[in-house]
Amino acid sequence: MDYFIETLKLRSQILSNNILLLLCILALKINFCQTTLSFRNTLPLWNWECINEKCLPVKTAHVSKLQSLETCNMLCSSMQIWPQPTGSVSLSTTAVPVRSDMFQLEMVQAPSRIVHEHIQDAFGLLRDDLRRLEHGARGFEEWRSVSVRIVVNSSDDPRMQINTDESYSLSLRPLEGTGVALMADIASPTFCGARHAMETLLQLVWLDPYLGSLLILEAARIDDAPRFSYRGLLVDTARNFFPITELMMNIDAMAASKLNTFHWHISDSQAFPLHTNSIPELANYGAHTPGDVYTPDDVRTVVRRARLRGIRVLLEIDAPAHVGHAWSWGPAAGLGDLVFCLDAEHWSQYCNEPPCGQLNPQNNRVYDVFERLFIETVQLTGCEDMIHLGGSEISERCWEEQFRQANNDTMDLWLHFTRTILKRLEQRTGQLPNLTIFWMSRLSERFKGELREYIQHIGLQVRNSAWTQTYVSGIRTILSHENAWDLNTGHGSWYEENSGAPYNSWQRVYEHRPWVKHTTAIVEGGEATVWSSVLSEGGLVQRAWPRAAALAERLWTDRPEGATRPVHQRLDVHRSRLVARGIQASPIWSMWCTQNTYSCS
Repeated sequence: MDYFIETLKLRSQILSNNILLLLCILALKINFCQTTLSFRNTLPLWNWECINEKCLPVKTAHVSKLQSLETCNMLCSSMQIWPQPTGSVSLSTTAVPVRSDMFQLEMVQAPSRIVHEHIQDAFGLLRDDLRRLEHGARGFEEWRSVSVRIVVNSSDDPRMQINTDESYSLSLRPLEGTGVALMADIASPTFCGARHAMETLLQLVWLDPYLGSLLILEAARIDDAPRFSYRGLLVDTARNFFPITELMMNIDAMAASKLNTFHWHISDSQAFPLHTNSIPELANYGAHTPGDVYTPDDVRTVVRRARLRGIRVLLEIDAPAHVGHAWSWGPAAGLGDLVFCLDAEHWSQYCNEPPCGQLNPQNNRVYDVFERLFIETVQLTGCEDMIHLGGSEISERCWEEQFRQANNDTMDLWLHFTRTILKRLEQRTGQLPNLTIFWMSRLSERFKGELREYIQHIGLQVRNSAWTQTYVSGIRTILSHENAWDLNTGHGSWYEENSGAPYNSWQRVYEHRPWVKHTTAIVEGGEATVWSSVLSEGGLVQRAWPRAAALAERLWTDRPEGATRPVHQRLDVHRSRLVARGIQASPIWSMWCTQNTYSCS
């Protein structure tokens, strides 16, 4: 009946107000129609009809029932939840009007006070997202209220951790006996799972531009859990600086796609923009400018937003290479040489990008600084079960020249550096984190043999797909293959006239399933990377999204089929969803294709 009235109102815009009012009276919806008589003076140009699970455009002059593209997409074709759930799904094919301020958190059952508070704050973010979707809505008097009940029945810790159970169930149904209310029941073992359920609930809501109101599916039942426990996005803020507001928007996009790890590559040889209370010299000597610095409060702000979105912040302090001028203050402070090969000429002989710099593994003061640094960063992020120690692109030549040692001895220096760092952390905290991550390199192939006492706590992040099977067998692995998941390739390199790296399209991102071939690796998950040599403020979101969303579904759902043609329309709907929330994701095709997906996909 509601749909009849709403469609009748739109169709009757070509009639006089008196005739429309008469029709409304006959339909016993006088108040509703009286408040909407002046909505529009003309009919929309197009109507979308659902034919064989495809939304096809038809000129409105030739139809008797109006339906917007947005509503057709939600009610007609395959389910539009992104990423697709892995469990059972049942979705209604009818919808009812709702309003953001009529979503109410009716009940919270949680095992701890902090989880209870996180649920309330996360629900506040859901209401904020609904208000953004509602921007520009006109409205009428037939809204349904939505009461939400949330039960977290296991973990009393709201943080995302490597062993966090992210499963959830969501049930949405009309509340019997009211006729004007819906009830949403959410259950999960953890806060993070409940947060994902809130995201799914939000994805059942959309703005219908013809009706001028938010709509929600009238009923739904979803059981869901991710395929992989680590689903990340790396953002490099050392080569070029990004403001906190842009990082926060990226966090929101990650949450909308159920990614769970913001890998913050905060330092490199080009800059150390993190101000720490324990070692302020690092930022004083290492930041690009005094204004290009992240304060402890900045980090806490990002961490707080991420935690409420079900995301961990993993701060990477890259070492022992990629250190630069931030470590050049050692002699002045009476600590000796902390860094070697600083500004070495020609740089290409010592590092991949200038300025070069590599820590001195035989200076114990280096380990003193690192111990203080990592304790403070862990305190800032609250990420205690996982740390990232860098370890990429170590210059054997640098250490060879400083210590007059051959290649084999240089590899021993790398092992000495790594073992000393791990021992320091273990002594300071009482135990090693569940997972200590290093970038995969030629040197790290010796981990299994030389660091046996730590191997259960060590993970390797693999950028080169050729290394996956050769070196990683039996070691916990995070995959971030550059040939598929580096979101900055195809844009050229500043130091190469003709960079041959291809652009990683969303199709390439989506179709990449390396764990199928490399079955001996213990795959914790995967990660897309955004390196910032040729990217800066204002470009992050459009560079990463919606391609990062393609990875999100691959890591959450991992459907065995690789074909992306059926995914085109679904990803386009998700991209439109991001844009409606104020996240300016790049288009994946023309607007004509959005309106004629049957021709383009």
